[in-house]
Amino acid sequence: MFGFLNRTKLKKDDLKGIAKLMYQDVSDDSWDQENLTKRNLDFTIESVRYIDMYTKRLMNMEMGTELLNKHFDNFVVRIGAYIGEVIKNNIKQDFYWYEFDSVYNYSPKLDGVYNNIETQSVLYSRKRDIVILPLFVVSQFLKGSSPYTNFLTYVEEMIKQNS
Repeated sequence: MFGFLNRTKLKKDDLKGIAKLMYQDVSDDSWDQENLTKRNLDFTIESVRYIDMYTKRLMNMEMGTELLNKHFDNFVVRIGAYIGEVIKNNIKQDFYWYEFDSVYNYSPKLDGVYNNIETQSVLYSRKRDIVILPLFVVSQFLKGSSPYTNFLTYVEEMIKQNS
């Protein structure tokens, strides 16, 4: 009768500012300076191509792999926030960033399925009870264990599935 009392409150998490760091806090590398710009990273689907090129460079250059090893979580959050914002902007529905734990405790969608995820943010639609996990996908991708060959494929699939 009072099952709603057991539900925990969803905790919002705004990652838009972190997503903007992809072009606001750029390394001194000339490729990064030329390509990771506000003009190129405008949160359109097409802009994800720059993220794909960037991550490919990171994963295939000695300096990039050193940076990934040293700052893995930062890369996951920044890249994940960016592609999540692209997904969110293009779905144009009630998806918002929430802390993973609050959605885990709020929605049965995550019951036992993703209990190996470190605490992070997710995109969640309360109306439709749908969860999208861009940070998890980025983490898997950077570890070399993603079912996606690039982020553009993932973004397009998420937009198509949830629009």
